[in-house]
Amino acid sequence: MTTETIECRRCGEGPRLSRAPFRNEIGERILESICQNCWKDWLEHQTLLINHYGLDPRDAKARQFLYQQVQAVLLGDGDAEEVDTSKQGDIAW
Repeated sequence: MTTETIECRRCGEGPRLSRAPFRNEIGERILESICQNCWKDWLEHQTLLINHYGLDPRDAKARQFLYQQVQAVLLGDGDAEEVDTSKQGDIAW
């Protein structure tokens, strides 16, 4: 069985995601330009951010921050948040 590949904006080429990870424009952009491998890397980075900053993804501000980070990290639309362990639990909203 062959997996359909896409031209991934992060790594060059990789297996296509089976569906958009979000039901919005960001999800569609990810589906069109990010491979499964880079999405998996993002999920690990997102877990780091959630744990480091104590984010609750059900909270609107936390979701907004995570959407901003997914755009910066995966889609190259800005600066990604580096996890600064000296500021654990403190995030500037």
